[in-house]
Amino acid sequence: MRNKISSQVLEKLEQKFDAISQKTETHLEGLLYSKPITYWDYIQTDALLNLQIQRTVLPDEMVFIMYHQVNELLFKMILWEINQICESEKPNATFFTERIMRISRYFDMLTTSFDIMGDGMEVEQYMKFRNTLTPASGFQSAQYRTIEFASTDLINLVDYRFRATIDRNTPYSHAFEHLYWQAAGKDYKTGEKSYLIQEFERKYKAEFLRDMERYNTTNIWQKYTQLPELEKQNSELVNAMRHYDKTVNITWVMGHLNAAKKYIESGHGLAEATGGSDWKKYMHPKYQRRIFFPQLWSRDELANWGENC
Repeated sequence: MRNKISSQVLEKLEQKFDAISQKTETHLEGLLYSKPITYWDYIQTDALLNLQIQRTVLPDEMVFIMYHQVNELLFKMILWEINQICESEKPNATFFTERIMRISRYFDMLTTSFDIMGDGMEVEQYMKFRNTLTPASGFQSAQYRTIEFASTDLINLVDYRFRATIDRNTPYSHAFEHLYWQAAGKDYKTGEKSYLIQEFERKYKAEFLRDMERYNTTNIWQKYTQLPELEKQNSELVNAMRHYDKTVNITWVMGHLNAAKKYIESGHGLAEATGGSDWKKYMHPKYQRRIFFPQLWSRDELANWGENC
């Protein structure tokens, strides 16, 4: 049995390397000199644990740094799952539901993790080291913006005040200027963009415009509409989509908002975000009404979106 299995494996290896015009013998010989894999090499533990660079001597700044790095890793996991949906030619309801629930679980983790921020840092320490972070802001998470582009039709990310003037034929550059989060980075009197958003756009605008085009017909909602009619009515899938929408655009947002309130409104300093944005109106779901899948909610649910938070 052992020789039989070995010959079968060898045959498959031959087929694998023949397909890419490689010699099996060369690759097998290389195994003689390769080192066994270890956990720390595979996970790149040393590199990962050396990415936390404090700007101050305050201990709780390390909590703040690592917390946000964990967020970005979870965002990457979310995008990994989203792209499996967006890049699948013919996803079925089961595949779709499983991926949406994976994504929701990641956002559930993000939501419950706000206790780390809310209870895991001394207000006094935070109010000191936050002054060294200006004008940086969590607003500048590019991965989160990509998650939004990949989740829904672009019109649902446009500031509701301008939606009537924008459609699928609108240039992406014009729609970009009217995305809901643009208002948080502008002086409402002059329309001038803050340094926060200027730097954000300098770094990521070209990438965002490519994402807007890429996901225009392949975002989660578009993929859902391409399912056979019977599969679109699958109750598990519909519930998963609704859960994802509510988790991202109400539950997680409110968790973030409430954590920010504890520190920003602590009375230890100015009640404004490090980036200078109007953080309450930018973050609260009832103001910008960020809804990925409005077609899956009733008229009353849409009318009261974020009202009872």
